[in-house]
Amino acid sequence: MASRAKGWFLGFHVFTHYVKVTFFRGTSLRPVPPGGTGKDARWIDIHEDDLDEARMATWVKQAAAIPGWGKA
Repeated sequence: MASRAKGWFLGFHVFTHYVKVTFFRGTSLRPVPPGGTGKDARWIDIHEDDLDEARMATWVKQAAAIPGWGKA
C-alpha cells in the first residue's frame, strides 16, 4: 500500500495458509508488531480467523502517518 507523497509504509505476501503484513517502520508502532529482527521493519502473520481487526486498524493508521519508504 502506498500513502500519497509519503511513500510505501507496508507490504504484504500471500502464502497458502496465512498473509504476512510487513510495516517498514514497524518499530515506531505501538504496540510493536511481533515479527521481525531487522533495524526498523516488523510484521505480523495473519492466519484464517486470527485477525485482531482493531489492532490492525491502529497499526495501519499509525504507519500511514509516518514518512514511508521510497517515493510515492
